[in-house]
Amino acid sequence: MENFTPVSALIGGLLIGASAALFLVLNGRIAGISGILGGLIPPERGQIGWRLAFLAGMFISPLVYVAFGGTLPTVILDASLPVLALAGVIVGFGTRLGAGCTSGHGVCGIGRGSPRSLAATAVFMITAIGTVFLTRHVIGM
Repeated sequence: MENFTPVSALIGGLLIGASAALFLVLNGRIAGISGILGGLIPPERGQIGWRLAFLAGMFISPLVYVAFGGTLPTVILDASLPVLALAGVIVGFGTRLGAGCTSGHGVCGIGRGSPRSLAATAVFMITAIGTVFLTRHVIGM
């Protein structure tokens, strides 16, 4: 919590919420990343362009941010490649099982008042808290 910046967090949250709302209003689609990516495997005819554009924007936007003088945070991953790969597979399985990811349920679903998304987000948070507790305090990773 020593690096918490409430103003930038608020602005970021407002931008995420506004972009998710605009995406829904303008396209009639939920801005859930796993659903957008999952729609490319296998690709659905007529759905590829907007999905690729959305995903490209996720990779290009930090470059634009840096070009205008912003600085990116340093990311340190202290897990091995096999652990990261396993985590990715588990997350991918979970997003299919839960019919969405944190962005789809947590940002878009709760914003729409979806009871299913509220329950899914509660499960995400409880699981995340339990995982951090186990890995940091029980296993000692």
